[in-house]
Amino acid sequence: MPKPVVPEPAQPKPATCGKAASSGPASGAPRVVLAFDFGHRRIGVACGDTISRTAAPLDTVPVGLGGPRWEVIDALLREWQPALIVVGLPYNVDGSDSTMTCAAREFAAELERRCRLQVVLVDERYSSREAEARLKSAREAGLRRRRVAKADVDAAAACVILERWFAEET
Repeated sequence: MPKPVVPEPAQPKPATCGKAASSGPASGAPRVVLAFDFGHRRIGVACGDTISRTAAPLDTVPVGLGGPRWEVIDALLREWQPALIVVGLPYNVDGSDSTMTCAAREFAAELERRCRLQVVLVDERYSSREAEARLKSAREAGLRRRRVAKADVDAAAACVILERWFAEET
């Protein structure tokens, strides 16, 4: 999958993760943001920046019996050097916690602990349905050749989650 174009930061970033200065996109220099769509089988990942306020799917991270493949997540964090992380929080239709809500919160807390970056939780209701509809529409329009796989939907759902965070920050 091609790497999305993300503007270079105004100042060089350290080689390791650091604490984000603020959560808002209007904090001056362009900042890279990674978003995660947590799941028990796969975790969708998307990347965006605070200048263009757009998101692009990156990949999915496999989840096994021992949990997420943290080495894959760590590699993504090293490669992209995000200033902030957004994690989708799954709720039921009525806004109550779902069976996945606690697991997503635990994943977000572990991300924050491992990386020492600010992690923001965003309501992800219907993000996978929206992502799947976008991908199918692109295929019908001839913009996408291959069929829509579950991993594609997960990465596209992470895009939807990140776009929601950008919208909330205006």
